[in-house]
Amino acid sequence: MRVLVVEDDADLNRQIAAALKEAGYAVDTAGDGEEGHFLGDTEPYDAVILDIGLPIMDGISVLEKWRRDGRTMPVLILTARDRWSDKVQGIDAGADDYVAKPFHIEEVLARVRALVRRAAGHASNEVECGPVRLDSRSGRVSVDGNPVKLTSHEYRVLEYLMVHRDRVVSRTELIEHLYDQDFDRDSNTIEVFIGRLRKKLAVDLIETVRGLGYRVVEPGHAS
Repeated sequence: MRVLVVEDDADLNRQIAAALKEAGYAVDTAGDGEEGHFLGDTEPYDAVILDIGLPIMDGISVLEKWRRDGRTMPVLILTARDRWSDKVQGIDAGADDYVAKPFHIEEVLARVRALVRRAAGHASNEVECGPVRLDSRSGRVSVDGNPVKLTSHEYRVLEYLMVHRDRVVSRTELIEHLYDQDFDRDSNTIEVFIGRLRKKLAVDLIETVRGLGYRVVEPGHAS
């Protein structure tokens, strides 16, 4: 999953980005509203963390412009604790949730997980498909209850496909949602990760849809 962090406090920006990366997300960052708006307008994100008090273009204006232009990604706004009006304004502008500063980074991570989960239509942190279970909170994967050790990139590929199960996901979509801007976006790497996942999971879970991409299906039900 790919997340954008728009925060002008450089230390806080780095702290949030580092925690997200540690949790397995691909992360892009911006330090002002103009750059943040551009990234959110041109790149596909699974969630955005957006500070309200930004230079050049404030967070509310950024959010309102995204929503007017049809950008529907979940947005978590960061507000000052004593400014309840900011929270109301942010929700009215199209925010999906908010966190008041100062905050615990674990709360931000939990809220991001919830936003991504709800956007994909899931009520739980756990996604199951046949014998395969993925827990986005712990980052663990198991088959028939037995843990499967995956690299961070293998996990990202599997998580995205399982969250969007029964839908064909193209290689381009996987690359755009799994890697930040600085990653060497070679579509061949996706094929490598898919091959490794099939070997490690050892179940008929990931179907190749020729010319289109991949789809996670219930084992034994591939078309």
